[in-house]
This record gives sequence, structure tokens and C-alpha cells, in this order.
Amino acid sequence: MSFRVLIVDDSPSMRKMIGRVITLSGLDVETVFEACDGIEALDIVEQEWIDVILTDINMPRMNGEELIRQLASKGITESVPVIVVSTDATTMRRENVQNLGARGYIVKPFLPEALRDEVERVTGVACAD
Repeated sequence: MSFRVLIVDDSPSMRKMIGRVITLSGLDVETVFEACDGIEALDIVEQEWIDVILTDINMPRMNGEELIRQLASKGITESVPVIVVSTDATTMRRENVQNLGARGYIVKPFLPEALRDEVERVTGVACAD
């Protein structure tokens, strides 16, 4: 099964780095989409099939929490796992996004293996080694 991944982060270099880690992880990646904020991410989700979303929290225009809230209100988080990738390591933030519908959480900076393992966990698909 090949994956279509959406990376949402206001930092172009972070989007590229996460995309590279995902591509090199052994996950069968068909396409990596990028969005600079939640508004752009919602546009992509409405136009493209997405298998997993990796989103930052702190972004302009629409932050990650609001993105997850919007995705959940449309029922998207039921079929598309959302993993938060953020510098915010507080328990309160983690619990809040999980209550909104996020299935995973990774704290920046992270090891590539941590990202790979979290994608495997939330998708239930093991990466090829």
C-alpha cells in the first residue's frame, strides 16, 4: 500500500526535512503534499486523497489545533490519522490535541526513527527495512 502524506508546517525547511525522513523511512510513499498552515491543508484534503497528516501546532492563519478541530468536524480524523509534530512538549497540549482527534504526537527535535515508528503505529502499516 502506498501512502499519500500531507505535511503541514509554516517552516519550508521543516516540511522538506519531514518529507525526506518519511520518504527514507521505508514507508511506501506515493506522494508528499505540503501546506504552510491549516487553511492550505484543508484545501488539499478537500481535493486529494490523504492517508496520513503530520501537522505543526503553531502556525499563522490557522494553527494545528484548529486544523484538527476542522478535520474532526468533517469526520476526516476517523479515517485519516493525524500526527502532531511540535516543539510544545506539555502534557496539556498533548491531551488537548488527542481530545480533538490527533492519534499521535512527536516533539521537535526528533530522531527519524521516532517519526517512522509513530507513522507505523497510527497507520498500522510497517515500513520496509
